[in-house]
Amino acid sequence: MTLKQKAPLVRKAPMRSASITKMPKPAKGPKLKACRVCKTKFEPRSPLAVACSVVCALAHGKKVTALQKAKLQRQERAVDKLKKESLKTYPRLIRETQTAFNAMIRLRDRLAGFNCISSGRSLDWSGNAVDAGHYRSRGSAPHLRFNEDNCHAQSKQDNRYGSGEAVAYRIGLIARIGLDRVELLEADNAPCKWTHDELRAMKADYQRRVREMKKEM
Repeated sequence: MTLKQKAPLVRKAPMRSASITKMPKPAKGPKLKACRVCKTKFEPRSPLAVACSVVCALAHGKKVTALQKAKLQRQERAVDKLKKESLKTYPRLIRETQTAFNAMIRLRDRLAGFNCISSGRSLDWSGNAVDAGHYRSRGSAPHLRFNEDNCHAQSKQDNRYGSGEAVAYRIGLIARIGLDRVELLEADNAPCKWTHDELRAMKADYQRRVREMKKEM
């Protein structure tokens, strides 16, 4: 019986001497911060410090207080606005929505370069001489007060002092939107009553459209 010869031991890595130690890393200096007021670099005494001196700290405190006060005022105004909006009566919402709608109609026709719907004459946009005139009046057809086919830019002379010039208006309306749409307007007698929220949404939409159209002028 023969004995197997053992393989010689092989050291994979040289052993380090116990006397050899790592060199310590150089100590870091204090971390500097930029002052919120004067932007000067400074060594903060605490993690919450944001100013380099008492003077800057006082100035920063005043600024923060002013910002907080302004934010609180905005929040209070928003609450007051919502409260006032919730107290508006139905007739008032109708009037405000009508005002926004009429402004949108005038701008729509002004950008399109339209003349007076009834007389065909050029409109004077320099002053307050243009109305948003309804073909079927708001009194006789209140359900069409916000119908865009039923309302067009018209001179104040024709709208207010010429009783709307209904016959001439119809001729101009047919030329602009076609007989089929005019007859649909004339046959539309379905009653319509908007909710308070619908009126608010319509008013907001007309005001948005006015802002967008003013950018094109």
